[in-house]
Amino acid sequence: MTASDTLAVQAEGVRKSYGRFEALRGIDLEVARGQVTCLIGPSGSGKSTFLRCINHLEKVTAGRLSVEGELVGYRQHGGKLYELRDKEVCAKRAKIGMVFQRFNLFPHMTALENVALGPIRVKHESKSAAEERARKLLDRVGLADKLAGYPSQLSGGQQQRIAIARALAMEPSLMLFDEPTSALDPELVGDVLDVMRSLAEDGMTMIVVTHEMGFAREVADSLIFMDEGVVVESGQPREMLANPKNERTRSFLAKVL
Repeated sequence: MTASDTLAVQAEGVRKSYGRFEALRGIDLEVARGQVTCLIGPSGSGKSTFLRCINHLEKVTAGRLSVEGELVGYRQHGGKLYELRDKEVCAKRAKIGMVFQRFNLFPHMTALENVALGPIRVKHESKSAAEERARKLLDRVGLADKLAGYPSQLSGGQQQRIAIARALAMEPSLMLFDEPTSALDPELVGDVLDVMRSLAEDGMTMIVVTHEMGFAREVADSLIFMDEGVVVESGQPREMLANPKNERTRSFLAKVL
């Protein structure tokens, strides 16, 4: 088994530009299967952009990005990269769950219908099979009593837990979280983090953009500090939070801890 066989995500010199603005300036990063990696850093540092590149919601400008050993959004032939068709991209994206700051639930659908929709539409599962899994997942995130609830009837924390269940319904090998608690009232954050902690304990590979330093310290296997589109420092979370080596990391942590 080679090193790449154990990697869930591998980024090599990843760059992303919007016109003249370079949001990512050569990201090299590896995430092993079953590992929880937290990305921290100031707003505008490129964390969310990098997350969106992983599932090809954003196309990289340069470099290579692989998930489970396969290039994201491209195939290689004769030393050149060719972009995949939308249908092929969607098939690969189905294996990557993503949870956003905003919950993006369908307002006209119940919790059960929101969670079951992906497997029915994308994986062509029967309605009964998809709804059975949706019930189990909603129970897992502590919402077995909200199956018939509509998003407008639920708190932000409940909606975010439904969004996590919806991502899990596609049976992903990798979960991406883009500041999943930043839009929540403080008293609702704990329930969402508990669900994420449970996923980590079950061995789910996760990349989490977060400002929740306690979660990063307790749950993450690795911590990465980004600023101005580059990885400034990375390491073991407890050590890095207690003794950051880079001055930019020290300055950032002094403001948020």
